[in-house]
Amino acid sequence: MSITSYVGRFAPSPSGPLHFGSLTAALGSYLRAHSLQGQWLVRIEDIDPPREVQGASDNILRTLDAYGLHWHGTALFQHQRHQAYQDKIDQLIASDDAYYCQCTRKMIQANGGVYDGHCGRLQPKLTQGAIRIRNYAKIDRFIDQLQGHVLVDNTFAEEDFMIKRSDGLFAYQLAVVLDDAYQGITEVVRGCDLLEASCRQISLFTQLNATPPDWLHLPLVCAQKGVKLSKQNHAPAIDIIRPQASINAALAFLGQQMVDVDSVEVMLKQAIEQFDLSTIPAQKEIVLTTTNN
Repeated sequence: MSITSYVGRFAPSPSGPLHFGSLTAALGSYLRAHSLQGQWLVRIEDIDPPREVQGASDNILRTLDAYGLHWHGTALFQHQRHQAYQDKIDQLIASDDAYYCQCTRKMIQANGGVYDGHCGRLQPKLTQGAIRIRNYAKIDRFIDQLQGHVLVDNTFAEEDFMIKRSDGLFAYQLAVVLDDAYQGITEVVRGCDLLEASCRQISLFTQLNATPPDWLHLPLVCAQKGVKLSKQNHAPAIDIIRPQASINAALAFLGQQMVDVDSVEVMLKQAIEQFDLSTIPAQKEIVLTTTNN
C-alpha cells in the first residue's frame, strides 16, 4: 500500500459531546492519516436512535472544526445507509448465510452465556426476530499495528453474531464493516474498547469477500482502572473555545511531543510533521492522574 492510498476515519456516535477520550481517538487517527499523506474521513455512527442525544451530531462536527480536525469530503451519516444494510441482509438471508433468531439474552445466559446456533438449525426456519450471520470464518486473531498479536477467546470468535437486532435496528458489526468497505478504509485507528470486536469484523469482511483494513488500537483514556472515559459516565466535554490545552494534553497522552504555539492550524501541522507511531504507549488503557479537558 502506497502512502497516498491511505484512507483513515473517525467514527463517533452522537450520544453526547466529544470528551477527552474521543479527542485522543480523533487526533490519533488524524495524525496517522496525515503523516502518511492520506485521507481522513468522518462518519457519524447514528444507527442507535435510543442512545442518541439531540443536536450531538452537529456539536461533534463543530467541535472537530474548532480543533482544526478538518475531514476530507463530506461526513457520512449511517442513517443514510439503511438501504445498503438491508440489501446485504436480504442477500445473506436468501443464500442461507444468515438466519432469524428468537433466543433472548436470558436463554443464552442459561445455556452458559454463549450462543450455540440453536435457531440456525430449526426447520422450518424462523421468519422473524433478530438476524444472525452464520459465522463460517471464525477469526480469532489478527495483528494490530500498535498492540501486536491479538488473540480472542474461541467461544467469542466462533459465535454466530447479530447483524440486525430484534427491535429492527441494524447491528454495529454489520454497519461498520459495510461502511468501511464502502468508504475504502485502509486502516482503522480507534480505542482498545473495540479490540476484540475487530475479530468479528474481520470474519464479516472475509465472508463478504471484502479486504479487511489494517488495525491500530490506541490506549483507552480511563478515569480509573477498567473504567474508560465515556459519555455514559458523564465525561466532561472538551473546551471548544480554547482547544490548544486539550490538543497538547492529547498529544502527551499519545506519547507525542507537545507544541508550544497558539495557532491550532500550526499546532496540527507541527504535530503531523513530528508524529511517531513508535512512541505511542502500547497499552490497552491509561489512567489519567489529572483531568484533561
